[in-house]
Amino acid sequence: MSTTSIELADVIRKFGPDHARLYGSKLMPSQKKCLQDIVQCMTPTLGGCRYHCEDCGESFWRYHGCGNRSCPKCLGPKTEKWLEARRAEILPCPYFHVIVTMPSELRSVALRHQKIIYGLFVKVSADCVRELAKDKRYVGGEVGIMAVLHTWNGQLLHHPHIHMLVTAGGIEAGGYWREPTGEFLVRVEALSKMIRSRMSKELKKAHPDIHETVPSKTWFREWCSYCKPFGEGNQAVLEYLGRYVFRVAINNSRILEMDDTHVKIRYKNHDTGEFFETRIPGVEFIRRFLLHVLPKGFHKVRYYGLWAPAKREKMAQARLLLQLKRHVMIEEYPLDAPEESSSVSLEDVDDFQPAPCPCPNCGSKNTVLIEELKPVWRRTPA
Repeated sequence: MSTTSIELADVIRKFGPDHARLYGSKLMPSQKKCLQDIVQCMTPTLGGCRYHCEDCGESFWRYHGCGNRSCPKCLGPKTEKWLEARRAEILPCPYFHVIVTMPSELRSVALRHQKIIYGLFVKVSADCVRELAKDKRYVGGEVGIMAVLHTWNGQLLHHPHIHMLVTAGGIEAGGYWREPTGEFLVRVEALSKMIRSRMSKELKKAHPDIHETVPSKTWFREWCSYCKPFGEGNQAVLEYLGRYVFRVAINNSRILEMDDTHVKIRYKNHDTGEFFETRIPGVEFIRRFLLHVLPKGFHKVRYYGLWAPAKREKMAQARLLLQLKRHVMIEEYPLDAPEESSSVSLEDVDDFQPAPCPCPNCGSKNTVLIEELKPVWRRTPA
């Protein structure tokens, strides 16, 4: 097969039957649906529209996307709508990027209880950042946090970790904006210990049966967290969104080759910045990919502190304080965010179809709809 046209759907079509024979009975409904959606994405099965180009006279079909949040073809169009809702919430301040990694001993337990372990991991990590930031030795106020769960590394292996975009400052109890006292947001050593302790405590309290299955050394070894400055204002947030929020386990561009037995992919070593290639057996490739298909209803993007939907007034207050402090133009950072923006998440932007594309023959946008093809079956967003 051509090395320039390999897509995830091609891999699933080729190796999916063998994968189903080995693992089909163990798959979650969300995983089965993901495989079906990706194979049918932008094909006549999901319906579409036929357009006529008024300039060159050619006609062409544009088929609908599946809307699955794990589909590399569909995430881009869904992103645009979600991004528009986020623009009004950006605070004109510096930001920090915090990463918390789940220890290896906890990962197998997380796979068996994804909603519980992943959900608790994200909440505990964000709560610990907020709690430390309220200490006057660090910030002394309530910060804003956007947390994103990733479960993979470059080779599609199970590697759960959280990316958090955190405002470099917050609102103190007296209503004033406070900034970090030093060059760092919080001490990562203190953060790691707090997350480890809180995770054990909360899991044992809410799910003692699951807590008993976690190897005891998990709660005594060092947990890994990392924090660094990430920039300021719109540019920092948009870069963060593009780099971390709008990402799936693997994009089609990373799939280089496929033969009768293996799939070759490209991945990046984030420690050195170098790119490497690796060949993975086709069935193993699908098994790894499905590790990162989250259960239905689980939100991988969450908001805490000033960014929490319940704290719209605090967010508006923070924006005003920053505008006064930094003399930022009001027009650039409007005080009133759209009413719906706080409640729109990446997972809520379902069934979003891109606008009619330019003519593939001449590039003209002067196209008209001439025919519609209904889907073979009704899609339900994942």
